Amino acid sequence: MTSDIVVRPANEASWDDLQTVLGPRGEGARCQCRWYQTPGSRWLETTREERAEELRRDTRCGEPGAATTSGLVAWLDGEPAGWCAVEPRTAYARLRTARVPWSGRDEDEDDDGVWAVVCFVTRAGYRRRGISAALTTAAVEHARSRGARAVEGYPMVVEPGRADDTGTLFVGVASVFEAAGFREVSRPTPRRAVMRVDL
Repeated sequence: MTSDIVVRPANEASWDDLQTVLGPRGEGARCQCRWYQTPGSRWLETTREERAEELRRDTRCGEPGAATTSGLVAWLDGEPAGWCAVEPRTAYARLRTARVPWSGRDEDEDDDGVWAVVCFVTRAGYRRRGISAALTTAAVEHARSRGARAVEGYPMVVEPGRADDTGTLFVGVASVFEAAGFREVSRPTPRRAVMRVDL
C-alpha cells in the first residue's frame, strides 16, 4: 500500500490540524514555531498561549482566501502529519542577528525576494515516512508561486550512521534539501549548512 502525502498552505488547513502536528507537549507545542520570529528577550517574556495566538494570526489557518500564510501543513493518508515554516526571509527577526545565514556571504538582509525555510515539525508516529522531504519540495513551489526569486534553508549536516540529537534537526537535514534541488552556498560550522535554490 502506498502512502499519500498531501501538502497545502497553512491557511487552507484547520487550526486543529496544525495543533495536532505540533502536539500537546514537547518542543513543538512549547515553541509554536515562534523562535525565529521572536527576537532576544521577548522570547522569554512570551507564554505558550501568546506564541500560539501569534502563530494563528500569521498562518491564517481556516482562511483559504487569505493572501498570506507563514507555512505549510502536510497530511499522510488524511491525517495531519507535518509542518514547515516558509516565508520571506525578512519575516524572521532572529536571522538578522544569527551568524549562520550571513557568515562569509554578502547578502542584502532586506531582500523580500529571498524566502527561508526555517523550521520543521513531524508529528510523533509519522517520522521517517517522507514528510520533511514532501514539505521541503512543496516549500520551493509555494515560494515560487508567491513571487520568491530564491529560497534558503539552514539545515544540519548529518553523517550517515551517526546518531543525532533530534532536538537540533528542527531546521531540517541537508540531504533532504539537496534532494529538493537546493545547493550548499556556505558552511558556517562543520554541521550547519546554508543551502539555496534560485528560482
